[in-house]
Amino acid sequence: MTSGSTASADPAVSDSELLLFGGPMRYSHGWAKHEQAAGRLSFAAVARQVPRFLLLAGRMSWTASPRALLVLVVSEVLRGIAAAASLVAVNRVLAALLAPGDVGQVMRAAVPAVAAAGTLAAGSAVLAVLSTWATGRLQPAVFRLATLEFLEVVSRSELAAIEDPEFLAEVDSARWGAMSLQNIIGQATAVLTGALSLVSVAGVLSVLNPLLLGMLVLITAPRGWGAVVTARRQYTSTRAMLQHNRASTAIADMLIHPYSAAEQRVHAAGPFLLHHYARMSAASVKEQSRLARARATTDTLTAALAGLATAGAFALLGWLVLDHAVPLASAFTAVLAIRTGAAGIAGLVDRVNSLYEESLFVRDLDRLRTEGHRRAIPTGGALLPENPKAITVEDVTFTYPGKPAPALDRVTLTIPGGQVTALVGANGSGKSTLAHLLCGVYQPQNGRIRWDGVDTADADRHQQFRSTVLLDQNYQRWAFTLEANLLLGRPEVPLQQEQLDASGDYAGLQRVLDGLPHGWRTLLAKGFEGGVNLSGGQWQTIALARTHLRLSTPDADGRRPALVVVDEPTSALDPAAEIEAFEQIRRLRDLGATIILITHRLAATAKADHIAVLDHGRLVEQGTHAQLMADDTLYGRMYRLQAQQYDTTPATGRIPDQPRPATAP
Repeated sequence: MTSGSTASADPAVSDSELLLFGGPMRYSHGWAKHEQAAGRLSFAAVARQVPRFLLLAGRMSWTASPRALLVLVVSEVLRGIAAAASLVAVNRVLAALLAPGDVGQVMRAAVPAVAAAGTLAAGSAVLAVLSTWATGRLQPAVFRLATLEFLEVVSRSELAAIEDPEFLAEVDSARWGAMSLQNIIGQATAVLTGALSLVSVAGVLSVLNPLLLGMLVLITAPRGWGAVVTARRQYTSTRAMLQHNRASTAIADMLIHPYSAAEQRVHAAGPFLLHHYARMSAASVKEQSRLARARATTDTLTAALAGLATAGAFALLGWLVLDHAVPLASAFTAVLAIRTGAAGIAGLVDRVNSLYEESLFVRDLDRLRTEGHRRAIPTGGALLPENPKAITVEDVTFTYPGKPAPALDRVTLTIPGGQVTALVGANGSGKSTLAHLLCGVYQPQNGRIRWDGVDTADADRHQQFRSTVLLDQNYQRWAFTLEANLLLGRPEVPLQQEQLDASGDYAGLQRVLDGLPHGWRTLLAKGFEGGVNLSGGQWQTIALARTHLRLSTPDADGRRPALVVVDEPTSALDPAAEIEAFEQIRRLRDLGATIILITHRLAATAKADHIAVLDHGRLVEQGTHAQLMADDTLYGRMYRLQAQQYDTTPATGRIPDQPRPATAP
């Protein structure tokens, strides 16, 4: 990073990168947006923002541990004062030692100053220990506080926000803000220490002789400029290497990981990948060598300027001593102070750069806090009926961000309470969208949904969630034990083993338990010690047991869920298990719940109490199975077409019925 600007073009992209990746690989994740940000700004621009970052770190640290922050700041300030006092003590020691007189007299005169210097050194060491303790106390405390706040903000956000790519990018970037906030404590401490050290050195030199302060500037300016140029070269080099490292790492992963091992061996893809890895590695080495030569040139120039400045400064110091403008003791002290100041300037530049980069992610974390509160699920509202006689969907429209057509278009539907209503339609017809609206994770953009007479837009959303059970087609496979996977069906209520056993018996979970090495406490996460991998059908059995557990267990207010939404629950089950699962789902009515069933297995919909057919986001048909099969309906054509797949009778000359779009009634 320089005080001006240093142009640096991206390195040439190898033919292998063009073939395999279409060009340079650049992460699109939010955490990568500040990558090497400090290398694109001037040092002055970064330094101007340092006080704001220090205040931000101080505010978070005060919230996490006020005592540790006070100890840290007081320790560092006292260390700075001790450094200045030590230079004064050294000056007095030298003055005493260089004074005329016999050895005994000289030593006696030097003792107080030597004792003071020793005391200051010991005190500075103690202060350093206190600073280390305070930093070690603050960093984990701040990280914990920031992480909890980040996770809470995201967990309370609307599903529409979580599915928004721009919001997700902010989340991704802010996720690193917690770690950056922890790192910024150490960086800020280092910057504070370095700055106080320079201030103390400058103060002592000003007291000894104002001209010596100019000497410090003369020495440190070339070193500081060199440190800034070197830092910029380092950023440029790192940025140049990033795309090569990404590309080669991607290929190495493909060669190592099991997911590509079989095809790699059968198709002999290994030599092909190794060939391109070697070519990209060669390009990477060439680029690194070029940048190393450029850095060597800059370092040589920096060393030459620093050497000339040092020679000029010491020549000036010698002239001042010969002219009796500066005592010899003060000259030695000035040499020590100048060496101390010059040695710290390069480290201070690096720490300011690092502080700036870390602070960008902290700023994202702060911005997510504001945006997350704006997009949070609201709290409070009207209570929904415990057992609604009907759930009505009235002229509901919903369009996903970035999509030209609505997923649901003016849908009106009455769902009878305590019955099974099947939602039928092709992929993309809006079934899952309607299910999520009924659960409350989406809100209608137009129209309304009512439980009896209560509009869900005015309802207590958290109470609506407690009154709903969702067995989604993308149900969560929690990487926990089997026991925890069921407990997450009703996590806010203390559960007994008898309740887990009852829900397991309902779903036929014993077949899964028999194959687990540690029973309920078996970790369902392959890749961890003791973890196992389950089939899709076994996971669906667990999900069904979790559904039953949630429905059969009252919440903290003694209310049971009133609505069960089941979306494609049997896609991984064998035929016998599928038939049994559908029967179990229909039996959930016995617990007084209203069931919404979404499935492409139309044989299962035949036993539903009510069927609603969606097509391109519109409700086109509804009725019982018998009613919809009696007329020329879209449902009937789909049902017969699916049934014909099981008909092995030769059908020469017979053209199967084809489903075709229907118009709304």
